[in-house]
Amino acid sequence: MDNLQTQIQDYLTYCKTQKCLDEKTLKAYKIDLRQFQEQTDVLDITQVTSHILENHIARLHQQYKPKTVKRKVASLKALFHYFEYREIMDRNPFGKIQLRFREPVILPKTIPLRTVETFLSTIYQQYRTAKTPYQKRTALRDIAVTELLFATGMRISELCTLKDRDVDLSDGTILIYGKGRKERRIQIGNISVIQILQEYKDNFHTKIQSCSHFFINQAGKPLSDQAVRRMINKYTSLASIELHITPHMFRHTFATSLLEADVDIRYIQEMLGHSSINITEIYTHVTMAKQRDILVRKHPRKDFNL
Repeated sequence: MDNLQTQIQDYLTYCKTQKCLDEKTLKAYKIDLRQFQEQTDVLDITQVTSHILENHIARLHQQYKPKTVKRKVASLKALFHYFEYREIMDRNPFGKIQLRFREPVILPKTIPLRTVETFLSTIYQQYRTAKTPYQKRTALRDIAVTELLFATGMRISELCTLKDRDVDLSDGTILIYGKGRKERRIQIGNISVIQILQEYKDNFHTKIQSCSHFFINQAGKPLSDQAVRRMINKYTSLASIELHITPHMFRHTFATSLLEADVDIRYIQEMLGHSSINITEIYTHVTMAKQRDILVRKHPRKDFNL
């Protein structure tokens, strides 16, 4: 008889040590699987049936949006696949369940390019007019962070965990460790961005070497994603920008701008580090929405008087 709680803990250990999943994924798995364990009156995994899983999924649909349910079910499917793979159970109860999710298409929120320019101009202005060395160094780092987010489309988690050794400014490339520790290398295509990153690195050189992370705070510790969010809010306010800007919106803007410039979507997929082209294709909905708006407002047919 295998205790469900023990087996789930063994699986989480396997995910951490063998699959090398990142902390955020492990945390989500832990939450999803603990919820299943607490809501299921089963102590032995061999007692879990398709009917029990269907009831659990039905409860999830009553509590959460389709996207969240889909993630929680994926966590469960991975768990039972592991059980089957390890021959802990003879038959996977998910084998008899047909799942269909109708998720509403939520378009990625992007930043108008003129707003990106205004945002960056505000930080550069703060850098040029800084009254103290502390203010000047802070603005320099904030410029480097924002420029890299927009230049590469990297995730905020990837930026905050970026190591000094992964940044090669001599050839303008960044080695990024994405979800599941998957590596990808991306080229910085703008010389001005490379120069500002070099200036930042020269100014923070000692602390960067001591910390080993590329982006650090004034105390010499790794820069947190909360600090980046606060920084973005600060300059959004200073620039009198009404749009609420998040770090991830720079990623969306990066991808959408390239797609609108006729860059092949598979190149964009590779640069974003998406495991599937289906994930990247969400940006085609954004460009189609823009195309529709252009044709409604600009096409000469609207002025015909028939």
